[in-house]
Amino acid sequence: MAISTVVSHRNFGSFIGSGRIQGKTRSDHQRCEQYVKKNMFCSKLHHPRANFSSGYAYQSSLDAIGQQNIELSMSHIVRSHQISKNIKSINSRIETRGIYQCFLSSSYSDPGGILASKLDKFGFIDGQKLSSKQSTVRRTRAEFKSEDNDVTRTELENLESLEGTSKAALPEAVEPTKSWWKQFPKRWVMVLLCFSAFLLCNMDRVNMSIAILPMSKEYNWNSATVGLIQSSFFWGYLLTQIVGGIWADKIGGKQVLGFGVAWWSIATVLTPVAARAGLPFLLVMRAFMGIGEGVAMPAMNNLLSKWIPVSERSRSLALVYSGMYLGSVTGLAVSPILINKLGWPSVFYSFGSLGSIWLAVWLSKAHSSPKEDLNLSLEEKKLILGGNISREPVSSIPWKKILSKGPVWALIISHFCHNWGTFILLTWMPTYYNQVLNFNLTESGLLCVLPWLTMAVFANIGGWVADTLVSRGLSITSVRKIMQSIGFLGPAFFLTQLSNVKTPAMAVLCMACSQGSDAFSQSGLYSNHQDIGPRYSGVLLGLSNTAGVLAGVFGTAATGYILQKGSWNDVFKVAVVLYIIGTLVWNFFSTGEKILD
Repeated sequence: MAISTVVSHRNFGSFIGSGRIQGKTRSDHQRCEQYVKKNMFCSKLHHPRANFSSGYAYQSSLDAIGQQNIELSMSHIVRSHQISKNIKSINSRIETRGIYQCFLSSSYSDPGGILASKLDKFGFIDGQKLSSKQSTVRRTRAEFKSEDNDVTRTELENLESLEGTSKAALPEAVEPTKSWWKQFPKRWVMVLLCFSAFLLCNMDRVNMSIAILPMSKEYNWNSATVGLIQSSFFWGYLLTQIVGGIWADKIGGKQVLGFGVAWWSIATVLTPVAARAGLPFLLVMRAFMGIGEGVAMPAMNNLLSKWIPVSERSRSLALVYSGMYLGSVTGLAVSPILINKLGWPSVFYSFGSLGSIWLAVWLSKAHSSPKEDLNLSLEEKKLILGGNISREPVSSIPWKKILSKGPVWALIISHFCHNWGTFILLTWMPTYYNQVLNFNLTESGLLCVLPWLTMAVFANIGGWVADTLVSRGLSITSVRKIMQSIGFLGPAFFLTQLSNVKTPAMAVLCMACSQGSDAFSQSGLYSNHQDIGPRYSGVLLGLSNTAGVLAGVFGTAATGYILQKGSWNDVFKVAVVLYIIGTLVWNFFSTGEKILD
């Protein structure tokens, strides 16, 4: 078996030998013998018939310019019986510059000549398999440095021959350069897929708020019927919050989120069919749509708890939730155009069909956890796991333990207080613009987009701020409390200013600032489920979001009752009180430390 190498002034391959080779060469055998014998050693071991010969070859190159200085160093241990001392120079003594070739061989050779052979990966020499009696056991390690290219080391791997009698250490193949889209971190591929799922989620949800206007005219629905249709979505949405969390924690978020998108997309496409079949069928179809969207948030939370390290948690969640806000913007902006040109059924057909495209990409690219992705690099897997052992999906939910923890209740109560104000603003905002600020319906619809855009921007700003604070050493508990305090006290402050503003422009600005500061909650309570119980993050979000949905349902109804007896200032005062209660509960009882394992 032999190893041969070509070393040039620009390129290094694998090589054997050591010493200093000058570009201006005297090719006498004493010079070669000196550097080979001085720096290479062999230890006599078992095989009595193995020969070892070494040497170097010089090939003239007329276009090479400049004196080359290549440092080679290697320690080599070879099982051998004797060392051939005959080192023969291949070229005459000439003054020129060119390419040098060094090699070693343990196969039978003429002591007076040089045998250069090439060893392939499986122990063959020039296509011939060595017999076991000629094989040797080798351990080779090479370290070198090129002054031109600053190549300092090559990784080595042990390769065993097919007969198992010889081992050689050869340089590991360098991984070919990948395209930029293949180098893109897999964890952020998951984040972007979740972002697009939430974009579709709110596009499919808000399209009914626009399409209901021509639908009510076509089917002669009164305001009570319209309210019933709008609320039927929450029947299914409430049912699957906790169930979706349990399902995601047990079988994995990929399957659950994929099911959710497929389910609500089918329900969206079938909505015009159900409307033509009758009101009961439409109510059932809207409830079915709520079932599909109800599992989305718990499944997403479960996925990101496994894929995203804590140093990137806030920004990843902020980006995903901003998909919801941008989905509302897209749905509110595109739906009127489609309705005017193609009719109201086109909204449901076009939006619903987008789910099939997303699902095809999801099934091919997504994985429930890093350990299921066989193409994930070791470097990224180490970054994601952070030295922790990946745990198996839960088999049972410790409800008693979960509900006995103060931080869990802090999440539930704070989510209720947060969503009370948020749902009131988002649900009643067009009415407020129309009745108080005297905007027409078109202006009110356009201005409804502004808070969603503000939330999308500030959610991502808050995420980057939170992750920066964590990376600089501030405790996760402190970061979560700071961000959620902004998410509570910011909206409370701007709502109190609405009674003092004199112009519609200032009122719109206060509403936008209120929603912008509210978006900091994505780096507060919405990130906390993964902090306190990453294995049960789906269940925890299902619990707290159930309270949040109930706040939206009760808050929307209570606002109508308050407006019958009082004024908008009374509506805002109730929301401010709940914001303050949420701030106190959060700062006294929440934590960023893991309490469930």
